[in-house]
Amino acid sequence: MNYTQTRWTILPEKPLLQSLLQKELKLSPLLSQLLINREITQPDSAKKFLSSSLNDLTPPFLMKDLKKAARRIIEAIYQKKKIFVFGDYDVDGITGTAILKLFLDSVGAPVSFYIPERLQEGYGLNISALGKIRALGASLVVTVDCGISDYDQVLFARDQGLDVIITDHHEVPEKIPPAYAVINPKQEGCGFPFKHLAGVGVAFYLIIALRKLLREEGFWSQGSPPNLREYLDLVTLGTVADIVPLIEENRIFVKQGLEVIETTSRVGLQALKKISGVENIPVSPDLISYRLAPRINVCGRLGQAGKGVTLLTTSDQVEAEKIVKELDEENGKRQQIESAIFKDACGMIEELGQWQNQKVFVFGSSDWHPGVVGIGASRVVERYYRPTILIALDENFGHGSARSIEAFHIYDGLKECRDLLERFGGHEFAAGLTIAKDNINELRERLNALVEKSLGPEDFVPKLYIDAQVDLAKIKEDLVHEIQTLAPYGADNPEPRFVSDVLSANYPQIVGNGHLKLRLRNHFADIGAIGFGLGSLMPEPEAQVRVVFIPEINHWQGTKNLRIKMKAIEVVDQ
Repeated sequence: MNYTQTRWTILPEKPLLQSLLQKELKLSPLLSQLLINREITQPDSAKKFLSSSLNDLTPPFLMKDLKKAARRIIEAIYQKKKIFVFGDYDVDGITGTAILKLFLDSVGAPVSFYIPERLQEGYGLNISALGKIRALGASLVVTVDCGISDYDQVLFARDQGLDVIITDHHEVPEKIPPAYAVINPKQEGCGFPFKHLAGVGVAFYLIIALRKLLREEGFWSQGSPPNLREYLDLVTLGTVADIVPLIEENRIFVKQGLEVIETTSRVGLQALKKISGVENIPVSPDLISYRLAPRINVCGRLGQAGKGVTLLTTSDQVEAEKIVKELDEENGKRQQIESAIFKDACGMIEELGQWQNQKVFVFGSSDWHPGVVGIGASRVVERYYRPTILIALDENFGHGSARSIEAFHIYDGLKECRDLLERFGGHEFAAGLTIAKDNINELRERLNALVEKSLGPEDFVPKLYIDAQVDLAKIKEDLVHEIQTLAPYGADNPEPRFVSDVLSANYPQIVGNGHLKLRLRNHFADIGAIGFGLGSLMPEPEAQVRVVFIPEINHWQGTKNLRIKMKAIEVVDQ
């Protein structure tokens, strides 16, 4: 149950832009409007969006420091100097670490990887790990999905004789670490036009650069260079899991990568698909988010993040099956821990009484697991629609995860309170932090004051964006196929949603675990509909309703039929 009402917001039609796309690309008015709603308004960008390939990727060396970094790695390859890939412990970091290790292995580089233990070491580079890496004889560290906020740690590494190449995509602090090279499309002076790559996307661009330079030097004169497409299964996993916008480069990666996942020969990914129940069905971004990614993420959340890299790089089927079985068991434990944290947090909120007066929720508990508070925070935001920080407390400090709403940039908010924080980093909608226990109350007060000052009441009502109003009689299989040309869906490219005119709700019933099933009718059409989780909104038989919906072709036991997937329903007063 969510405690906030949504505001249905129909995006405005733009007839002039519609007619431009219709004329230039021979698109239907509806598909033209769907593209415009996604801020794709010019024929060239629309054509690229609908039919892009790896050839449409932005040239790599527009990215600041990329060539410098690649040349330093190539020097280490030729000199057989040990390289360590230092990755974050989430899916983005694990997949990025895996692809770099796989590529460097393929060119004969002596490469190892290091993923910090979340509970003991925390996020990002740490001095203890860097000391161990140096003692193992490494002269070069390449970070993945971390490092941009680790000034002191990089300074330590430099003093120890370690060159550090940072590859990251997080927000760039005012003080950039003194690394050998910094690859982050968000940094000042970077000419790379697309700023929303995931960490694995930045790592993949480093591989593109390495392959290009090595090829130009004749490295593969006796053979063939690695096929970049073969890495896209892992690039897709990390990109989808990190919830970056599925547009531009990310869309190219994922559109191609989903095909690679279908036919992957990677034994670890095959085992992961099997235990996740998606072995014989088409893999979509939703299935990655809800089935595959959580089982990889659990490595970092509950310990032993290195298992994720081993799973994705091993060629040993027995080892892969052993790891996925362990991860599946750990994922079950994670779900129980997550439910307990969410229940605790909701109890704290209800104890506030008039919780609506709180603009930001900041709670902590010594009973919470630091690897799972982020998922709990996401669920709190989903229920109450407030920026939320949940903090796992130890004796003197807390390690927290923040999640936010559309109107509030949580990273910028934390920047305003940085004097209270030991460490922080993140994005517009998600961040991580370390804070002294004594500073938590002041953090809550200051963030609430900041939000109170900058946001209005309307910002605390989630918007349900609707692409267009569509008559029930126009919903045909051809329309569904046309809409599906926009897939794969994700952030900044949501699955198109439509609103109906007034319809009659016939034969309403609750099925399964609180799902609403009925038939929608008007004078010209009659279509079955399902609303997952909408059972509490069941209307009376033959009530007049409007629905927000997604049309789909439902495949079931060898048959297919047109169906409406309801996202929201309201009874219309007569």
